[in-house]
Amino acid sequence: MDTAQVHVQELEAWEYNANDEDHRLTHKFSPNRPVPQDHIHELGVLTWKLDVDEWEKNTLLETIKMDRGYKYSELVTVCPKEMEDFEEKVKGFFQEHMHSQEEIRLILDGNGYWDIRDYDGKWIRFRVTKGDLIVLPPGMFHRFTLDENNYIKALLLYTEVPHRTQHGAESESAARKEYVDKVLNNPAAVHRHQTTTQ
Repeated sequence: MDTAQVHVQELEAWEYNANDEDHRLTHKFSPNRPVPQDHIHELGVLTWKLDVDEWEKNTLLETIKMDRGYKYSELVTVCPKEMEDFEEKVKGFFQEHMHSQEEIRLILDGNGYWDIRDYDGKWIRFRVTKGDLIVLPPGMFHRFTLDENNYIKALLLYTEVPHRTQHGAESESAARKEYVDKVLNNPAAVHRHQTTTQ
């Protein structure tokens, strides 16, 4: 089974409307400017929808972990009662950054938003809810925020011993260069994007 193709439920994604509102709000244009899930995948994001009520026994999750080499994990709860310096850390999540390795998150409870850069540099926002497994590729600039409920619980997965190495928006790391070359400068993908936005 090609686990990368298991997409049971569409992600809700849209063009991000930059304004002065709290970043925990939806930031949709009026009318909304939806972005199809295929476009999110084209940018390198992998998505699955899993049953997480008993996630430790989920066979699809175990298959994905084995296929993709995810050997390590940690549970993280982000909310005022569970996390020290909550407001400061939430602000840090929302700073644009990238990683030299994949960012893998399985949402066990709660909600949030990821913002990712489109081909033209504009932000796309997509919502994550319970059961969403998201993999962001190395080198992709992104940021994350909770919604107004200020709560999310997630399983973080890693191919190596857990660590968080992130680079700011001006980074020119090897991972960033590879992402730009393989994804953002892919002629076929760029042409499709230009065609659909004209």
